Amino acid sequence: MIGVLVVDDDFRVARIHRSFVDRIPGFGVVGVAHTGAAALTEAATVQPDLVLLDLYLPDMFGLDVVTALRTGGHDCDVLVISAAKEAETVRGAVRSGVVNYLLKPFGFDDLRNRLEQYATQRTGMYATAVNDQADIDRALTCAPRVSTLPKGLSAETAQLVRNALSTAGDTLSATECADKVGISRVSARRYLEYLHATARAAVTLRYAAPGRPERRYRWTGS
Repeated sequence: MIGVLVVDDDFRVARIHRSFVDRIPGFGVVGVAHTGAAALTEAATVQPDLVLLDLYLPDMFGLDVVTALRTGGHDCDVLVISAAKEAETVRGAVRSGVVNYLLKPFGFDDLRNRLEQYATQRTGMYATAVNDQADIDRALTCAPRVSTLPKGLSAETAQLVRNALSTAGDTLSATECADKVGISRVSARRYLEYLHATARAAVTLRYAAPGRPERRYRWTGS
């Protein structure tokens, strides 16, 4: 589980960001702060892996929080979430070593894509060995993966299928997924094939009975 500290001066926005994070498999909120000083105190207490950091805080600028975190010896990563889009601010964030920069306002899928990319990046950075240039490239890439749903698929149902598959603990067939989500088997198959096409699910074949093999789907989260 990747522990996340949410930092935003707006209590309502912080609650929204917390709910977003808690919906993403592999991530969990370990603390919330509404000022820069509180963020530093909370970071020392909960030792987060990742900080979702707003820049416009009432007591200090967000990038100064990053500097203070580094000075204080905290090795947590920082993902900036801000309405600030001035070139100098973005450049300053990049120079400070943030792993990504997400402009407000944004939707759940925007944050999910970046956190999933971060999880992949983190896996590469913490690998016990680097075998080739591809491993290094995966560790350093920060570009979010953006995908467009095929016509006829809805984002809401896609999320339900993702949740069903990612929490299954084993493989699922289209029929089993349909029962969990409450949609038809044909629809479940379309969503599962979409996840497979976008490298979020792996497919295996089960030859349990004569006839066509059953396609089984397993969440990969990659």
